Amino acid sequence: MVGLDTSHVPAFANLLHDASHEYHVPGGRIVAAVPGGSPDFALSIDRVDKFTAELRDRHGVEIVATVAELRGKCDAIMLESIDGRVHLEQFREIADWQIPVFIDKPLAISSSDAAEILRIARQKQVRVTSSSAIRFAESFQTALLEEAAGPIIGGDFYGPMAFQNECPGYFWYGIHSAEMLFATMGADCKEVMAIRNEQHDIVIGRWADDRLGVLRGNREGNSRFGGTIHRKTGSTGFQIAPGSKPFYASLLERIIPYFQGQANVVELNEMHAVVGFLEAANHSATQGGWQKLPTEPSA
Repeated sequence: MVGLDTSHVPAFANLLHDASHEYHVPGGRIVAAVPGGSPDFALSIDRVDKFTAELRDRHGVEIVATVAELRGKCDAIMLESIDGRVHLEQFREIADWQIPVFIDKPLAISSSDAAEILRIARQKQVRVTSSSAIRFAESFQTALLEEAAGPIIGGDFYGPMAFQNECPGYFWYGIHSAEMLFATMGADCKEVMAIRNEQHDIVIGRWADDRLGVLRGNREGNSRFGGTIHRKTGSTGFQIAPGSKPFYASLLERIIPYFQGQANVVELNEMHAVVGFLEAANHSATQGGWQKLPTEPSA
């Protein structure tokens, strides 16, 4: 594991290591980790010591000082660094090891970094995938699979929308709602427009077939995630509520089989499209109007 500066770290460790946990996910263990942390990002560096101690003392994880020291100790890598700015640099080093990599959200905080990660992965023939855990929340997946009302014609999703300068604009919390939107609508979003005030953001995406998808980000009022999936003859609403199956468990149920050679958690073109969507939405929020999504360079 690379990067012990996020609450995802103890959440994943508890689900993987504790066989008595109601939602235990078998098939893998965290055997070694490098703490990492970004000195200029308080929400990163201020949490490293706590989560490092928890992995070392409670879960018996070997702690090493550098990414290079993980080589040969692991069959796969979970790149958990909360700071998306460092993902390209960290992946560039790991890619030579020829083991599968999961990069926690966001894949990157620019479309150029995302494209370079994917270029390296293809060049070195190393498997990489990335996702937010919200994409696999049980209530969302249940709504997504209710196909009786016909094909999907749109989707409206909401969630909290705090901002952090080090992970600019929608890359910090907008990533979660965007993952639900793309899981619903597909990867071929062409342009986006964002409207912002102090309390809320509205982000509208237009897909290649002219379908529209909408995100609502809340800094006031409801702080849960949820939404509505619109189909030809009906709509299905859902809310991701406390007390249900942890979405971290649902994500791990995809990551472990992926590490064992099964399908990507999310396909490469969609990973790049999500980053491009967030980047274009950031431009629209500050510059106005519709903004085209960047296209991924040819493989």
